Amino acid sequence: MPLDATRNSLVLPILGLLVEQPTHAYEVTARLETRYPHLKIRRSSVVTLLKSLTEGGLLRSGTPESVANRPARTTYQPTDSGIELFRSRVREGLTETAPASADFLSAVAYLGILPVAEAIAVLRARAERLRREIPVIPPGHPEIQMIEVHYWLRVLATEITWLTETADRLAGGDLEVLV
Repeated sequence: MPLDATRNSLVLPILGLLVEQPTHAYEVTARLETRYPHLKIRRSSVVTLLKSLTEGGLLRSGTPESVANRPARTTYQPTDSGIELFRSRVREGLTETAPASADFLSAVAYLGILPVAEAIAVLRARAERLRREIPVIPPGHPEIQMIEVHYWLRVLATEITWLTETADRLAGGDLEVLV
């Protein structure tokens, strides 16, 4: 498997969908298109990634099976190594990605794969990091000249609030996790 194949933006959602339910390439593609309309998804890319992840020991492929008059389809499921990579990528996405980014959205979709204490810690650490990144608006400028900064302040404030509230809900037992 090419060293950078696991860095493809589709790997995290593919692994996530397969952790939720092992399935075949056609179904993975359909679920990706439904759940992640903001990603560019081509079935050929999904098939290539599934094969690369299998060759790399991150997925296990079943025996191809035919249903009715359909072509034989191979079901994929994550190996223990695949699940560990998935958890690692979720941690990384929750910790290191830019605010309000597609990469953060992909990672947060699978927050429940982390143990509760870790999920809480990661969310709180991200909120704190974002607080430190809040830009300062220089005095004396009309708002319209700094409108993008005002917008970004609102985006950051919203994400910080969501992160804090979600961490509090996890800590209070209001949200269930998968682990």
